[in-house]
Amino acid sequence: MVLYSTKTLFKFIFFFLILSLPYFTAYASNKFNGPVLLKTSPIQFVNSAKKVITNLQQVTAILSRFNVNAAHPRVSNAISDCLDLVDLSMENLHWSISAIQNPNGNDNSTGNLSSDLRTWLSAVLVNPDTCIEGLQGTNVKGLVYTDFDRVKSVVKNLLDEVIPVNDHVTTAIGSDRFPSWIEDNDINLLRAKKVKADAVVAADGSGDYRRVMDAISAAPENSKKRYVIRVKKGVYIENVVIDKKKWNIMMFGDGMHATVISGNRNSKDGTKTFGTATFAVMGRGFIARDISFMNTAGPEKHQAVALKSSSDLSVFYRCGIFGYQDSLYAHNMRQFYRECKITGTVDIIFGYATAVFQKCQIIARQGNPDQKNTITAHGRKYPRQPTGFSFQFCNISAEPDLISPTYLGRPWEKYSRTIFMQSYMSDAIRPEGWLEWNKSFALRTLYYGEYKNYGPGSLVTNRVKWPGYHVLKNSKDVIKYTVAQFIDGDSWLPATGVTYDSGLTVNNI
Repeated sequence: MVLYSTKTLFKFIFFFLILSLPYFTAYASNKFNGPVLLKTSPIQFVNSAKKVITNLQQVTAILSRFNVNAAHPRVSNAISDCLDLVDLSMENLHWSISAIQNPNGNDNSTGNLSSDLRTWLSAVLVNPDTCIEGLQGTNVKGLVYTDFDRVKSVVKNLLDEVIPVNDHVTTAIGSDRFPSWIEDNDINLLRAKKVKADAVVAADGSGDYRRVMDAISAAPENSKKRYVIRVKKGVYIENVVIDKKKWNIMMFGDGMHATVISGNRNSKDGTKTFGTATFAVMGRGFIARDISFMNTAGPEKHQAVALKSSSDLSVFYRCGIFGYQDSLYAHNMRQFYRECKITGTVDIIFGYATAVFQKCQIIARQGNPDQKNTITAHGRKYPRQPTGFSFQFCNISAEPDLISPTYLGRPWEKYSRTIFMQSYMSDAIRPEGWLEWNKSFALRTLYYGEYKNYGPGSLVTNRVKWPGYHVLKNSKDVIKYTVAQFIDGDSWLPATGVTYDSGLTVNNI
């Protein structure tokens, strides 16, 4: 038996308390109910978030002074996009405050508080930069730059205060705990052969509407009940925007190659990338099935987005996403793509989102003669962001006439993160696999990984030797990028009814 002096015992207790302080703080309730996964007090977190909202309100006041219908459409559109992005950011902050003040509730959440907070704060962190990109070359940029800098500084600190926890194991999952804004009867919508639609769009006049946008405009706002829109066979030439107030919309067509929404907005003709999307969705809980989104601008028009998604907990099932440069803008939030067909040239899939692609076919096309194709360009700006692109059981190939060198990805931002696992790669993929963005930029800070891929383009012998590139061999290093952990899919995907593989093993459902 060892006896300690009172002084030694006191030191032991003191250091134990110091080491344990982050954990006590993390679960401190203060005036709120339930545990909060924070390193700081919930009150301090909420107060900081409110200060960010005040800064964003100041930005809105500045931008609102400008006439968005001015004679210069590029500037007008950029300001309009900024107002939308600021509005989205304020909503994400309100969700975060609500989740902190009522951590046992799930009005806006999956039940994984850590995942929710990190997702929403990451979106707030990137939205100002998206706005500034659109305002490049205008006098407006300088008027909002300082306020946006303050916003990003505080949000980075808030993100640091959230403890990363993959609590999909410890929280209730599956049908036991769906977000309260997802109805139980949603579960069979993606599997059912016949789905009852609330509205029907038909170009021939046989439905409730002739245009997709008309059906969207008529949909209820902030709906907890799924609102289903059927879009009959046909090509709908229009630009569709589902704004942030349109929750839980499901849109389904008569087949990937039968129902097509098509547009041709592009950067060459004066529209900033963010505004070129043929189909843009911001409202949370969006589902698309058996439908295609197309941008026909062509490679000579440069950036031309077919689909842009900022919808949290969104699903795209058996969808076509067809374009050339920047086909799919996975802008932010948690997204899931299953059995989709995606075509393009430069930066085919780009953005800041946390997105998983399963059993998707990604096809490189021939672009401009001097271009190099890249499958991905992920934009993670800060190491604490949980974002990235994960591809599993996919098929990476090319159209027969492809001569442009094609790569798996390049780093759009400093902490770009992309993983390819258990996927087929054709010989269209260059032996080095990955491409620099600008000389040595981000080569040490990015995270690119490959795990058990196959096919002639999957050989890793001659891959790049960057510090941030990894040939992954241990399943423990890869499982964090699966549906269950990367997008916390087990807590919300079952409610949608979509078929998915939770881990590294294929489920024959």
